[in-house]
Amino acid sequence: MLALIQRVRRASVTIDGSTVGAIGPGLLVLVCAEPDDSQTQATKLLSKILKLRIFSDTQGKMNRCVQDLDGAGRHGGLLIVSQFTLAADTSGGNRPSFTQAAAPELGRKLYDYLVQQARSAHSEVATGQFAADMQVELINDGPVTVPMRVI
Repeated sequence: MLALIQRVRRASVTIDGSTVGAIGPGLLVLVCAEPDDSQTQATKLLSKILKLRIFSDTQGKMNRCVQDLDGAGRHGGLLIVSQFTLAADTSGGNRPSFTQAAAPELGRKLYDYLVQQARSAHSEVATGQFAADMQVELINDGPVTVPMRVI
């Protein structure tokens, strides 16, 4: 699975003028399943996302993960958005090919599984809507953006 993770001050997803998901400080996670992916890759991806140390500690070093953001039992938010275009292949010209993305049925299944697992493991999870025309708004913090692939 592929992910592009952005540390954000806030992020939201809007569909047809209505906000369907929003978070304050946390991670915007754009995610794409590939044809050979399974629930195993989704589980590994979530584990890496939750443990990714890209938030500053008291000395200003990136030593804290999204689950460390608030010591009062509340975590930073996760906004998980499906984005098949992460699998774009531009090696053949100027028009991207998306043959490296999973078929929609598998992509939806793995996206739904990832979201379900995230909600079981994390206190604040918002989402977009699979295969919808979404507008994503964010304030990237840093900026910090991390590409990730789990095989």
